[in-house]
Amino acid sequence: MQLIGLLVLVLVALLLMAVVAVLMKPAASSQSLYRLNGPLFSPAERSFLGVLMQAVPDEAIVMGKVRVADVLTPVKGLERSKWQTAFNKISAKHFDYVVCDRSTLKVLSVVELNDKSHKAKKRIERDAFLREACSSAGLRLLEFEAKASYSVAEVRNQLAAEVGKL
Repeated sequence: MQLIGLLVLVLVALLLMAVVAVLMKPAASSQSLYRLNGPLFSPAERSFLGVLMQAVPDEAIVMGKVRVADVLTPVKGLERSKWQTAFNKISAKHFDYVVCDRSTLKVLSVVELNDKSHKAKKRIERDAFLREACSSAGLRLLEFEAKASYSVAEVRNQLAAEVGKL
């Protein structure tokens, strides 16, 4: 009789553990925490990308939406807290376009397309910071004003004037 009671108790405990396991099971994968964003570029950015890709020489390639921290890094020798502060300033920012050597992918220059949002105070501060960061690293930052259409020749000339032969 005691054995039957013990078996019933074990079965009840196992049943409770199974119920708790089902209730504690993570949400189904259909309830993901992420969704796909829209296009990588706005229509204006995509339009300019097409012109920029035609304007760079064959030895270069254009990458888009590259994180600043993948191009620049704080200098060595900083105290850990200063290094982290400097890194935090660049980790969530991106360059609109990065022009690289086609064979080595060495960064040759970075390009920003400035639309009307760049007139806002925060964007003015961000742009000034990026100019200074690029300058301190010896990296050319080219800026183009957003407009309805672009001339490949004009963009090529500005690239050549600013960067020289890529």
